[in-house]
Amino acid sequence: MGKGLIPADGEIWRVRRRTIVPALHLKFVAAMIGLFGQATDRLCQKLDTAASDGEDVEMESLFSRLTLDVIGKAVFNYDFDSLSNDTGIIEAVYTVLREAEDRSISPIPVWDLPIWKDISPRQRKVTAALKLVNDTLNNLIAICKRMVDEEELQFHEEYMNEQDPSILHFLLASGDDVTSKQLRDDLMTMLIAGHETSAAVLTWTFYLLSKEPSVMSKLQEEVDSVLGDRFPTIEDMKKLKYTTRVINESLRLYPQPPVLIRRSIEDDVLGEYPIKRGEDIFISVWNLHRSPTLWNDADKFEPERMAI
Repeated sequence: MGKGLIPADGEIWRVRRRTIVPALHLKFVAAMIGLFGQATDRLCQKLDTAASDGEDVEMESLFSRLTLDVIGKAVFNYDFDSLSNDTGIIEAVYTVLREAEDRSISPIPVWDLPIWKDISPRQRKVTAALKLVNDTLNNLIAICKRMVDEEELQFHEEYMNEQDPSILHFLLASGDDVTSKQLRDDLMTMLIAGHETSAAVLTWTFYLLSKEPSVMSKLQEEVDSVLGDRFPTIEDMKKLKYTTRVINESLRLYPQPPVLIRRSIEDDVLGEYPIKRGEDIFISVWNLHRSPTLWNDADKFEPERMAI
């Protein structure tokens, strides 16, 4: 993911965050909620077909495909259509994702050895996958640049191109003074990290709901009452209070990510532990969220405990 938001250090992270966050303005969020509804409808149709045919489904895989489709459209206006198709770019994205996960916990960076890239079948596959993803992103950046150059819209705080409301379009229209490589790294980070965490939240939430029919019924009642048969809007989100409690409680029990890593910028002491400048600190969100000293019945799925 190069120097994208997650792996970037210090000043690069601060500069890129200040640039990207304004793209997530209210008008953009409202447009994305409509996109969520359309993508989810395609998933529901797929589940209806599987149910009619009596087929088992792998929900984690389907949720990953759903969120990949959403992230692709939201970030750079690319339709993976992964719920319907298995294409090379989809396989490449997952190859890069698995490699990023493995590298984050590997004690020895063997992938930096030039000879290893040539003799390892796995690394050759990763290299090919990275090339495909990077080529796709570079092509999308080039297309979007041409669109921005040709449009007559004036950039403003809640600027959004109706034909392409993506984050990429916003960044290019804003005059973001950044190299194509840095922009590509930012997009790669949002693509890889954004869709996997969202898919995990959905998977664990539905797992918990399957174990608690009474919670499921209450959730369904609220959704039916607020939405009926139509797609949600941004105003609906404010009314789905019990739904929000369910998701928050799911995130407590199965946080995404379950561990945070922070690097110390100066010598310090945490409790009884001396921390040196430059050392990495692992924070177990999982343990904090299940600590009996912080939560009553810490392992119990109880959405009502969450305040709104």
